[in-house]
Amino acid sequence: MSQNQFDKKAQAWSALFSEPMSDLVKRYTASVFFDKRLWQADVAGSLAHAAMLAAQNIISQDDLAAIQRGMTQIRAEIESGRFEWKLDLEDVHLNIEARLTELVGIAGKRLHTGRSRNDQVATDVRLWLRGEIDLITNLLIELQRALVDVADKHTETILPGFTHLQVAQPLSFGHHLLAYVEMFARDAARMGDVRQRVNVLPLGAAALAGTSYPLDRAQVAVALGMVDSQGQPQICQNSLDAVSDRDFAIEFSAAAALLMVHISRLSEELVLWMSQQFGFVKIADRFTTGSSIMPQKKNPDVAELARGKSGRVVGHLMGLITLMKGQPLAYNKDNQEDKEPLFDTVDTLKDTLRIFAEMIGGQLNPATGLKEGGITVNTQAMRQAAFKGYATATDLADYLVKKGLPFRDAHETVAHAVKTAVERGVDLSELPLDVLQQFNASIGADVFEVISLQGSLNARNTLGGTAPAQVRLQIARHRARMD
Repeated sequence: MSQNQFDKKAQAWSALFSEPMSDLVKRYTASVFFDKRLWQADVAGSLAHAAMLAAQNIISQDDLAAIQRGMTQIRAEIESGRFEWKLDLEDVHLNIEARLTELVGIAGKRLHTGRSRNDQVATDVRLWLRGEIDLITNLLIELQRALVDVADKHTETILPGFTHLQVAQPLSFGHHLLAYVEMFARDAARMGDVRQRVNVLPLGAAALAGTSYPLDRAQVAVALGMVDSQGQPQICQNSLDAVSDRDFAIEFSAAAALLMVHISRLSEELVLWMSQQFGFVKIADRFTTGSSIMPQKKNPDVAELARGKSGRVVGHLMGLITLMKGQPLAYNKDNQEDKEPLFDTVDTLKDTLRIFAEMIGGQLNPATGLKEGGITVNTQAMRQAAFKGYATATDLADYLVKKGLPFRDAHETVAHAVKTAVERGVDLSELPLDVLQQFNASIGADVFEVISLQGSLNARNTLGGTAPAQVRLQIARHRARMD
């Protein structure tokens, strides 16, 4: 057999061609060595398609049984690592189909009736991504639980809240952590919303125009779980759009990019808090590294790397948008370039969420059933830092307003008081009562409770506020939501 004849036999589409594809082009156009991760989705989609073909009397029940038998063996071969992935067969789809034909003969060749690789790959990617979204959503819940657990221990712990990275007002550390829980809860909600649009069936659109076979696309959708909350099949309604749409991948990448932005913000705070200038937290040694030259160093490499990986995921989003922007209908080979950024985005999210949940919340001790490790909080350092920027100045202004002074006048009065405190090198709460009364005669001895850190914290007892009572209510709300 000549090389040309061999290539024609190996490639499902090659009968029209008079010369074999060059090795360079094979390597350039093949996707099998990265899209083989879609194999489970490909097998599931093929089995659902075959069952529908048999139900519609397009193939025989014997053919269906042979396809099912062959797919069972293929699944076992792939899971055991015995399956031979071939570059000549380009992608996961042709590799599986070729092996199926080797195993069951002509029935394997009948499997592709009524479908194209165009609607097949669109279906496979959607099935695969749906499962990954479910995993990511569960990991987001684990990270939220880790943050809530730490927040629950620190509802009364005071740290300075910052605006412009300047000390602004006292906060409960628990309240601060719950801000990230809110972010990650929105991320989980976005993932759920994206999942609805991912979970729609393209199969049956064929190459671009539909097919002349009497397919029952609803049967396939139901078999693959591509249904809405009422169990109604979700099917792409336009064949051109079905095979060429990658909105679902872009939308997922956008949600992933925003999630990584939230991770990056938390990472930046962990890096700052761990520095000697702050000293607010310690991160367990297994999440840090040392220096090759400076023996005293303990670097927050995980947080720094996660901060960097956010740029990687945002870059993948930009790449996918750019990939699609100039494509005419319908399918184009450009779309092969959607997979590697999508795969890497998913891998980056899963790895990052797993490591952050453990880095913050610790590891589960099987003997005790409790989590151990995680971040260690230096409550004293946080409290001392809150004294450095006159964090209760607004509380003094509010106190004066309640005594009848207009807020703008109270603001000006407190500014003079702060200036005096700065000159004396003391906190507002350390100024004697007679000095404070020089700024406004209505100031009484009760002011010291108001301008204490704890008094400031407790005063903000409104919905969404930082008062410990409010933080505990929010913790209970989040626990109920996640349970």
